[in-house]
Amino acid sequence: MRIISGKFKGKKLFLPSDKNTRPLKDIVKESIFNLLEHSNKFGLSLSNSSVLDLFSGCGSFGIECISRGSKNVYFFENYLKALEILKKNLSKIAQDQNYKIFESDCFTFFNSNKTIKEKFNLIFIDPPYKELRINDLIEKIIEKRVLCKKGLFIIHRHKKDKLPITEKINILDVRTYGISKVYIAN
Repeated sequence: MRIISGKFKGKKLFLPSDKNTRPLKDIVKESIFNLLEHSNKFGLSLSNSSVLDLFSGCGSFGIECISRGSKNVYFFENYLKALEILKKNLSKIAQDQNYKIFESDCFTFFNSNKTIKEKFNLIFIDPPYKELRINDLIEKIIEKRVLCKKGLFIIHRHKKDKLPITEKINILDVRTYGISKVYIAN
């Protein structure tokens, strides 16, 4: 796994050695970023954007955002082995001031009275494929108003996933890459 573009293009990322974390495949990541950067449909510039990377794993998505000029990226990860890899990857490329790691379960965090003062241009949601509470999480994020008015959700699921995405967001595009299905919504 590598950083595809930007300031840290070509740098390799460490991957977890166990099977409890499913890293985002480079082809899926590259396709998402190509859509974001080259489609007039979304109107999002990664440069100087704020990004929330939920279920970060090794940090592949958020680190790609940092490499492409995002102002700051907040990572949520609670699995200890993935957290160690995330920190190792970030120490290779990022400056402390442009990221923050929440060593927390995002469901617990967003269901609590805790808040994030930052408003995000992009929220990436990539839970384990078997996770069924994704709509609850999206609705809590909406309730807490952490997505900017013109911000985007990117939701990564398995292509055979039958769970409908909540109607409280507007799905702008759906793409399938191999076994992955990617929703882009606001």
